[in-house]
Amino acid sequence: MTRKTALLLALSVLAILDALIPFVPLLALLLLYVVMERPAWFLALVREVYGSE
Repeated sequence: MTRKTALLLALSVLAILDALIPFVPLLALLLLYVVMERPAWFLALVREVYGSE
């Protein structure tokens, strides 16, 4: 399984959970974390997915 496929699968699972549990906005919380904290793993993931060097 490639990294892109694993990312797509993980995001799909998060979207399903987000739809099934209406009181806890999981994707919004994840987005806020990424925007506010700017974790290194997210930058590495974006570079790997989009091929930026």
